Amino acid sequence: MKTSVCKLLLILVLFSSHAFAQNNKTAKGFQAGAATSNITPKIGYSINGNMQDTKIRNIHDDIHARALVLDDGQTKLGFVVLDLCMVSRETLDKAKKRASEFTGIPVQNMMMSATHTHSAGTACGVFQSDPEPAYLDFLVERTADALIRAYENRAPAEIAWGVGKEETEVFNRRWYMKPGTPMPNPFGGQDQVKMNPGVENPNMLKPAGPIDPEVPSIYLKTLDGKPIAVLANYSLHYVGGTGNGEISADYYGAFAERIGDLIVNEKTKNDPPFVGIMSNGTSGDINNVNWPGKKTQSLAPYEKLRQVADKVAQASYSAIKDAPEQKNIILAAKQEEIRLGVRKPNAQEIKRAEAIVKKAAGPTMQSMEEIYARETLLMKDYPDQVDLILQVFKIGDLAITAIPAEVFVEIGLELKAKSPFKPTFNIELANGYNGYLPTAKHHKLGGYETWRARSSYLEETAADKILAVLLRLLNDHKANK
Repeated sequence: MKTSVCKLLLILVLFSSHAFAQNNKTAKGFQAGAATSNITPKIGYSINGNMQDTKIRNIHDDIHARALVLDDGQTKLGFVVLDLCMVSRETLDKAKKRASEFTGIPVQNMMMSATHTHSAGTACGVFQSDPEPAYLDFLVERTADALIRAYENRAPAEIAWGVGKEETEVFNRRWYMKPGTPMPNPFGGQDQVKMNPGVENPNMLKPAGPIDPEVPSIYLKTLDGKPIAVLANYSLHYVGGTGNGEISADYYGAFAERIGDLIVNEKTKNDPPFVGIMSNGTSGDINNVNWPGKKTQSLAPYEKLRQVADKVAQASYSAIKDAPEQKNIILAAKQEEIRLGVRKPNAQEIKRAEAIVKKAAGPTMQSMEEIYARETLLMKDYPDQVDLILQVFKIGDLAITAIPAEVFVEIGLELKAKSPFKPTFNIELANGYNGYLPTAKHHKLGGYETWRARSSYLEETAADKILAVLLRLLNDHKANK
């Protein structure tokens, strides 16, 4: 009897200790932490973003993994935005696993994405650029390290968010042209729309799609007012205008610096330092050139991207500077893996591609016909279907979706319109890379973004299927509120 009583008392003590620990953990309230890791590749490595491979000759500005961890006492969410053109799921899965081992954050609660700068090291094979295995190993470690450091930097915090607007730096790059305008594609056919038609081209009729000028922004600061981080989002492909063979984070990196200039002052500087983060929205058919505008004088390298960064940072700051602050919010994450078909070449297309590559001077393919013939031969060995991750993160009354593709802006606009959460925004190129994601309508119109290659291969109905899953997950979050 005495032994039973002792056992009972021991159980009660252990239970009480566990309950106290859980209550004490919850009592900490909402916490946030941010950090960066340098992911600059070595000089001599490959640069992503061009039809032919180029090698790194100089580092203009270092590129980073920029991380943010949110913690409501029960659920933790981890974000990492990488200054890369794109990054494979395999690399990110390894980084998530490493980060989870150190932090305990479930991998399904981690959203890792690329910005789409075209002046970064190659982290994913596309066109004639292939990654160095050593760089991928480095990326796994440094990406995970950024999230681990952000986790360790958590402090009691408050959160605010708002939606700014910058309409002057986003333009739809797909255009309907006057009847009779040649619009050849590299497969021997003719398209119905043209990407990047040329400034002041007299044959332009109208853009083939809309834009999204919104700049959703989330601001975190400590309870005594010290800035922790800003996570912003803008649907702009990239800016460019960088130096030849130079590594640069493009306007995304310049934004991170500029938003820090606007928010941090001598009185609010803190250790660890503030982290600015710009994620890419839905910019598969959006770029920074005003095609119907007038030709302007060429700018010095990096000047245009700094101009864009300043405008977008101002829009972000305006959205958050007076936004209401919250100290107690509920976080949640939902993830679903879906399987989609691959547009593979048929026997006739493979035979045509083989003949083109055989005639090419090589080994570097020069013409668009040659480049896409090479892609066709690479695509013939692709699987018939691929699996990809879709996510929805809930932050109070705000929602963030994630798609592993270069998403057409119509898809992002539809998500925002139909989501039960206001605001909602999407982070593209997240958790892997599955090429462009046009709508079924745009597949029929053709154009660069639809041309079959490792940069565009998902089935023509992929956008509809992805939208259906994300909207269901958003509504599930709302029902569980």
